[in-house]
Amino acid sequence: MANGVVVSSAQPRATTVQFKAELRKAIRRNAVEPEINYLNITAMLDIMTIILVFLLKTLGESSASVPQSRDLMLPKSIIQTQPSQEGVRVTISKTQLLVGNDKVLDLPSSQSLAQSGVEARHKRGANSLYIVPLGNALASARQIDRALREAKGLDPASSEAIIVADSTIPYRLFIEVLFTLGQNEFGKYHLMVMQAK
Repeated sequence: MANGVVVSSAQPRATTVQFKAELRKAIRRNAVEPEINYLNITAMLDIMTIILVFLLKTLGESSASVPQSRDLMLPKSIIQTQPSQEGVRVTISKTQLLVGNDKVLDLPSSQSLAQSGVEARHKRGANSLYIVPLGNALASARQIDRALREAKGLDPASSEAIIVADSTIPYRLFIEVLFTLGQNEFGKYHLMVMQAK
């Protein structure tokens, strides 16, 4: 006791509840985030697999992916525009005629094609330009394309065709294919070519 004043050196005692609350705060303040010492790539592999499947499917359906072979060599051009993705693909190789991936007709030798085109038994008449098996395939393709164009809000009055033709096919055969396309309400044509350097 000094000069009549009592000095207490002891601080007030904390309760157990206060002590536990302060302890929890200190533990939270001093907590260190756990280190991640491993890499979980399962989710990343799932995403990469989905992307790979999507890209392969897109590449396979692209009209620009035309395999070159001895039967089908595209003509070369210096055109710079990108190929159209809209339209029904008609392939004219040296030996067959296809709509999409479906074979429509086997073609005879190029000498007989150059003189009279497709054989008369596949046309409406001996001098006709209309190829009946191609016309039948195009009629069903036109119905599907018309429905797609209506669903997309495009003009369904006519469809577009992408012509993938060998560079050596006779002119007569090319005209017969174009005539048959026109008779089946295909009003716009895109000729697939290889870009020359």
